[in-house]
Amino acid sequence: MGDKKSNDQRSNVYNPTSSDNKAAGDNKSNQMNPNNSAYRKSRGK
Repeated sequence: MGDKKSNDQRSNVYNPTSSDNKAAGDNKSNQMNPNNSAYRKSRGK
């Protein structure tokens, strides 16, 4: 029952009150910030 289907995960990412949405937003922000290690990793550096 704890298994999430891909549609359930997609719904959670687009739900502004879900923690999955916050995690996705934080990840995007980190990848856009040149001072963050995720920025370099997302560009293969």
